[in-house]
Amino acid sequence: MGKKTSLLRKDGKCERNMFGGSKASSKDSSSSSNSSTSPKKNPRREADALMFIQIFIHLLKSNIGTGFLGLPLAVKNAGLLVGPASLLAIGALTVHCMDILLNCACHLTQRLQRSFVNYEETTMYSLETCPSPWLRTHSVWGRYVVSSLLIVTQLGFCSVYFMFMADNLQQIVEEAHITSDVCQPKQSLVMTSILDTRFYMLTILPFLILLVLVQNPQVLSIFSTLATITTLSSLALIFEYLIQTPHHSHLPLVASWKTFLLFFGTAIFTFEGVGMVLPLKSQMKSPQQFPAVLYLGMSFVIFLYICLGTLGYMKFGEDTQASITLNLPNCWMYQSVKLMYSVGIFFTYALQFHVPAEIIVPYVVSRVSENWALFVDLTVRTALVCLTCFSAVLIPRLDLVISLVGSVSSSALALIIPPLLEITTFYSENISCATIVKDIMISILGLLGCVFGTYQALYEMTQQAHFSMANSTRVHI
Repeated sequence: MGKKTSLLRKDGKCERNMFGGSKASSKDSSSSSNSSTSPKKNPRREADALMFIQIFIHLLKSNIGTGFLGLPLAVKNAGLLVGPASLLAIGALTVHCMDILLNCACHLTQRLQRSFVNYEETTMYSLETCPSPWLRTHSVWGRYVVSSLLIVTQLGFCSVYFMFMADNLQQIVEEAHITSDVCQPKQSLVMTSILDTRFYMLTILPFLILLVLVQNPQVLSIFSTLATITTLSSLALIFEYLIQTPHHSHLPLVASWKTFLLFFGTAIFTFEGVGMVLPLKSQMKSPQQFPAVLYLGMSFVIFLYICLGTLGYMKFGEDTQASITLNLPNCWMYQSVKLMYSVGIFFTYALQFHVPAEIIVPYVVSRVSENWALFVDLTVRTALVCLTCFSAVLIPRLDLVISLVGSVSSSALALIIPPLLEITTFYSENISCATIVKDIMISILGLLGCVFGTYQALYEMTQQAHFSMANSTRVHI
């Protein structure tokens, strides 16, 4: 690793050349900065500090979504001791893989003299330089695979958002008659639904269709700000409730290995920001500062994950639900928390939807004439929203869908592909054997989690389907 690092940064110009233009322009800018007076440097430093904070907030927001609120159930599936320890281990591996992805992209931009490469292009260009002739010939398939995984992951996030908003909206509406001003723990989690959760999903659908048709960057930035404010406000109230006593005692430290597989999928799903690392770095005026933002931001994120998962499980014990908001008391203050977080998720939907839309929509629009371009654009966006809604309608189990999406696609993007990219990118440049062994072990670990986690999630879904069919048959008889 030491040789690779020196290769990437031997002249200190990798990040500047990625986003600052040619080497000549970099020199010009450096010379002009040296000749400038100290008062002129202060605004630049203030701008860099502001950009640092903005990227830090975006990094937090991209990793705090619906999967974050499912961590108490994930800790329950792993055990009070194994859960937090595994969250820390998976978090450390995920951040390391993010750093690997950044290094590979940086090296390829320098080698190819390009300004920026995204995750898909990094995979394709890395395969083009690997020693295997077959992989070089089929390098474009690497781009297709990563694009497909990004689409599946982001649309999976959007489907989970549908379920989350529907579950919380159902509780808010159907428990309104018993909601009081006094906040007391729920005595029972059994609720006779007046309307099925699917009805609430279909109610939300037209509003989300209208939301994704908005493509103005300034409007999207407003949505992002609203999502940040509502999410952080509701999280503050959730943590305020969790630290209150009493807490359950004598909880199991180690859970069954079958439920641990569900924990793995949920934990990987929670790290939702893997695909946003390269775009976020490209937005920084001083990209060399991004590693500091990444490690600082992700350390804080992992700390929040462990705190919420552990405190949530200790608070609710065996009654822990798929989203911790569903465990909150029936009082107006905590009903407002559900509403605020749902509003934040509503606006975050547009931001997550933007990733697969930018892959699919241009491809489809390029196949039609200019007269039909706008119509096809709007139609494809509407169809994708409907697809996420109908996926949620078919499998209305928030915890199982989170685990399935995390096991299938998130594990590949976060743990399996980045280590392999490091091998293919630096194999011809004397990469150490220890690095190769380390990368292979991380990829194998991700692959095992992907296979067994997917199997367990699908098994639980089939069991749930059989249970629902048996109940409907019994009621009919």
